[in-house]
Amino acid sequence: MKTPLAASALVLLSTGAFAETIGQNALKRVAPALEAYTTGPLQADVWENETLAERDRALVTFAAMLTRHEVGLLPDHIALALDAGVSPAEISETITHLAFYSGWGNAIAAAEAAAPVFEARGVDIADLPPVSPELLPLNEEAEAARDQMVRNNFGEVSPGVVDNTRDLLFRDLWLRPDLAPRDRSLVTVAALVAAGQPEQMPFHLSRAMDNGLTQDEAGEVLSHLAFYAGWPRVFSAMPVAKQVFEQRAE
Repeated sequence: MKTPLAASALVLLSTGAFAETIGQNALKRVAPALEAYTTGPLQADVWENETLAERDRALVTFAAMLTRHEVGLLPDHIALALDAGVSPAEISETITHLAFYSGWGNAIAAAEAAAPVFEARGVDIADLPPVSPELLPLNEEAEAARDQMVRNNFGEVSPGVVDNTRDLLFRDLWLRPDLAPRDRSLVTVAALVAAGQPEQMPFHLSRAMDNGLTQDEAGEVLSHLAFYAGWPRVFSAMPVAKQVFEQRAE
């Protein structure tokens, strides 16, 4: 039996977002085979697979679309994420976080896409994360080791990147409390896969698992993203995931 969210995903994928751009019943008129894949493997199998919660799937999809600058699809997928239990504060914080990982322009475009959705749902500025919240505790030892490794490797290449990575990302952004560490890691990994940057995944996937993402969930994230980022990007990411899984099992 389809859940209400799964049913809304079906409407979104087969008529909603696409209808706004190329007309009602576009898939039936233009690519009926694509409609069959959408309502079959993607809707009935992937979105219904309980290995990854629907909320997580919606968040991963949003992160991938933001990264890929798929602005035409973002409003409906933001609404879908909200219906799945992602809060407006978490949407806001995901946009802020991914500015650093997917680029400022993509994040600004996502904010523009979210604005009418938030307005229609009565989301107020008070519902969103403050600019300067009380930060989560920092693991000083782990952060010192990470910073020293980066500084040793790249300190003479770009001191500014090294310093900003320490001060802006790991001593500020990653400690903001309105996106749980697991979710922050989840959207980062999704963005790296969607951007085709698997070389950056080992640290972030391992960190995601330290933050509570299971190996089964991580594998299902890849299965989900195959549909939204494409099989080639996912196959580029799978050897990296395999290496991380094997190293953590040692």
